[in-house]
Amino acid sequence: MQAAIRTVDGVRLAVLAAIWGASFIFIRVVAPVLGPVWTTEGRVLIGGLALAAWFAFTGFDAHWRRHWRFYVLIGAFSSALPFWLFSSAGLHLAAWLMAILNATAPMFGLILGAIFTGERLTGARIAGLVLGATGVALLAVPAEAGAGAHGGSAAEAWAVAACLVASLSYAVGGVLVKRYGSSVPSRGAAVGAQLSAALLLAPFLAFEPLASVPSPLILANLLAFGILASGVAFILYFRLMSDIGPTRALSVTFLIPLFAALWGVVFLGESLGASAIAGGALVLAGTVMVTRG
Repeated sequence: MQAAIRTVDGVRLAVLAAIWGASFIFIRVVAPVLGPVWTTEGRVLIGGLALAAWFAFTGFDAHWRRHWRFYVLIGAFSSALPFWLFSSAGLHLAAWLMAILNATAPMFGLILGAIFTGERLTGARIAGLVLGATGVALLAVPAEAGAGAHGGSAAEAWAVAACLVASLSYAVGGVLVKRYGSSVPSRGAAVGAQLSAALLLAPFLAFEPLASVPSPLILANLLAFGILASGVAFILYFRLMSDIGPTRALSVTFLIPLFAALWGVVFLGESLGASAIAGGALVLAGTVMVTRG
């Protein structure tokens, strides 16, 4: 029988969910001004440098020469590609919707795990996949998907697809970590992924020139985005993995959409329709069944 989660760990879990929920708000504020590539580059570079500074202060060695190939690999699939896709989707979708679609990552992880690592597909997990797919279908209804967002239904449909591909990319990253990352320190993977992603994205900055100099408010949001979502959040996440285990730490996935919806209502005036609430509930229920079935 598992021991009850300590109060301090519960607080850390809530703070982590609040930060990652807020990341979708930062995307909605920053991406329309800087563009998806610059938004993503700023996030991973600032977050990676913050992590590198913290680990240097604490004396942690990421063993770059030994693990640099792995860091580049997970930097591509766990940071660069999904972060860019979500930043692109943020031009058209509400924050709460991106957060719910982000919660499909464990479902993709289960499918890939069954194909490549022999993970067992139980009846409960298959039912969870069906529930999740049904929820995504409801969320893709144009009238709801565009609530509080920009653009037409075609753009919104592409943005929903981008979020799903981003979640698939997270799942691919998880499979890579499981298969090839057993000897890699988790903290090294965190900082290595962020800085590798920054290097991978740098050549694409030339294809998305800034239209104007961003305001101090936008730069402040980008700085907070990088330090909190790609810096502090990763430190909290790996501390939770160590203290309460990876399965319990993964429960943050269920809390992120709640905070994203709250921050979206408070700061962006977003609203949720009936099919949005129903679809989100199905996605989260499916995620619970997939991760615990």
